[in-house]
Amino acid sequence: MPIFDYPKYWAECLLPTPFLPMSRAEMDQLGWDSCDVILVTGDAYVDHPSFGMAVIGRVLEAQGFRVGIISQPDWRNVDSFKVLGKPNLYFGVTAGNMDSMINRYTADRRLRHDDAYTAGDVGGKRPDRAVTVYTQKCREAFADVVVVAGGIEASLRRLAHYDYWSESVKRSVLIDSTADILLYGNAERAMIDLTHRLANGDNIRDITDLRGTAFMCRQIPKGWREIDSTSVDQPGRLAQPKNPYEMSQPGDSADAKTIRMTAQQAENCAGAKVAEGEEQLLSIIPDTQAIKTDPGSTYIRMPSFDDVVADPVLYAHADRIFHRETNPGNARPLVQKQGRNDIWVNPPPIPLETDELDWVFDQPYKRVPHPVYGESKIPAYEMIRFSVNIMRGCFGGCTFCSITEHEGRIIQSRSEESILNEVEKIRDMTPGFTGVISDLGGPTANMYRLNCKDKKVEETCRRPSCVYPSICVNLETDHKHTTQLYRKTRQLPGVKKVVVASGLRYDLAVKDPEYVKELVTHHVGGYLKIAPEHSEEGPLSKMMKPGMGSYYEFKEMFERYSKEAGKKQYLIPYFISAHPGSTNEDMMSLGLWLKSNGFRVDQVQSFYPSPMASATTMYYTERNPLKPLGKNNSEKIFSAKSQEQRTLHKAFLRYHDPENWPILRKALRRMGRSELIGNGDGFLVPGESRREKEVMRRDSKKVKPKLKSQPSTSRNKPRRR
Repeated sequence: MPIFDYPKYWAECLLPTPFLPMSRAEMDQLGWDSCDVILVTGDAYVDHPSFGMAVIGRVLEAQGFRVGIISQPDWRNVDSFKVLGKPNLYFGVTAGNMDSMINRYTADRRLRHDDAYTAGDVGGKRPDRAVTVYTQKCREAFADVVVVAGGIEASLRRLAHYDYWSESVKRSVLIDSTADILLYGNAERAMIDLTHRLANGDNIRDITDLRGTAFMCRQIPKGWREIDSTSVDQPGRLAQPKNPYEMSQPGDSADAKTIRMTAQQAENCAGAKVAEGEEQLLSIIPDTQAIKTDPGSTYIRMPSFDDVVADPVLYAHADRIFHRETNPGNARPLVQKQGRNDIWVNPPPIPLETDELDWVFDQPYKRVPHPVYGESKIPAYEMIRFSVNIMRGCFGGCTFCSITEHEGRIIQSRSEESILNEVEKIRDMTPGFTGVISDLGGPTANMYRLNCKDKKVEETCRRPSCVYPSICVNLETDHKHTTQLYRKTRQLPGVKKVVVASGLRYDLAVKDPEYVKELVTHHVGGYLKIAPEHSEEGPLSKMMKPGMGSYYEFKEMFERYSKEAGKKQYLIPYFISAHPGSTNEDMMSLGLWLKSNGFRVDQVQSFYPSPMASATTMYYTERNPLKPLGKNNSEKIFSAKSQEQRTLHKAFLRYHDPENWPILRKALRRMGRSELIGNGDGFLVPGESRREKEVMRRDSKKVKPKLKSQPSTSRNKPRRR
């Protein structure tokens, strides 16, 4: 059923509200005695479709529910969670638009003192691990109320995950927070269904079939069969495969029958050609994605929490399973034992159709912060108030990025009409608009309406990326819809300029020269940011990013079309330091590439291991989950983990900074590359100055002070004569 076709709840007659209420006084003005749903968020409340809680609140309001918001409550005081009273249905809890730990700490684990999602850019307004803390406080305030966890922090912690800040593997946030159910990804569809069911009197423990949800499961439901993928296979002789669909043996549970696949069987299911009697060494995961089973009656048993804590190979194995089960068309439920209970994760939500996504963005957002903040600036709002989100999702599959884990890889696009209407709303409603749309994009600027050419192929595909190692032949690469959208937006009355500031997938853009010409001629504000991320094949293969050939191809087109337009414009490439797979030699080569191309990078992004990303698995386990794994797999991935190593990798990118020269000289000499130290274009860093050499000479001549003689003991004192 489309999300806008549900029968409305009785409170529809009282809605919509100017702003979702944040106080009892506002509820009194609206004539409300209570809220049906109370949303608790770590962000300031901005009534704008770029802020998750505003979207969920307005969507539920459109279903006829009275929704209140508790924004950035004082988590030390339970009374902060009682300001709107007791919700009739549930508390909805989120850390906000960002993970609370990433929001609070730098990649070097240093405390931030600012927060772009807080009025006045003040840090410290939300707790660490906000979903857990907020949920526990909701329980303390009203012990018998249902609590629903959601947002990106909950999404990335729905299973056992490596926690960078504690350097340990943590349990699902469901267990630590005690939330009743977790909604992951863009959750409009699941949230609407869940809310109507609760309003109709369903018990939260009986709601187990919603896509995009996870919950604690005390007993496997009847009628489900299990694919056992709790271990990796040892290398050995290729055995004659058994039928993977045969019924379980006597003694298996009647309710949860098990399909036990070995690596050899999975390899044969995948169509491997092996001569009869041929021996073959295998060291792979049972690639359960090759088994055609009914997602409605078959689940995958992952390695348990205790197993992934004890064995890095099993952790990497679990990551591989997780990322192979992300396609809504064929994903099966994932089950992981954690303590006495199982965590059951249902398949991802069905993506919203265009008319459904238009409906979400067409709600009566005020497009400004709640009046309670007065004149205080909220930096995140200031950044997006003149921008328009035209799509969701990303099929790039970059291993260090969390978009795929959260939003999925199937692109959900709005209609032209909906987007153009929003631009007109910005023009007419947003204070300070000068005629410039600051961005027309999304997770990736140029994936608008680029989907699989064949729906059946899309529903059966398990590729983690549609563009790596090469662009899939089934992927639509014609950017005509985006080009047309740009032209129509520019023609709107009152719109002087439209800038595209979202990240650009340039290896995709070069497939459509007309799009690149349109972009470069009309939509670049002097600088265009793109993200090669690295220059060397080793790290790029761990990132699932294209080689530099695509960059050079795009650069040539960018410069040619800029010249034709009579504009002086520049490409600004982004790079990541200390990414898993990046050795000192790789970073040195990248530094040399930057210098030879005249780039002096001011800001460097160090790799940040976010929960459940494949690159984080590489960082923690030093294994590669992109390839089949085994107990005896010898491939190890280097990861810069020490502060000294991470500092060095960052220094290679900022080779031009004099503060980095001493550490770079020391490293180059240790690497046997002292020929790169000197003055001139052929060197990476200059040699020591005369003064530095003199200081080094003086230091080397310093004589260490002699140790004082040990005091004599009575045993060795000279005897008196």
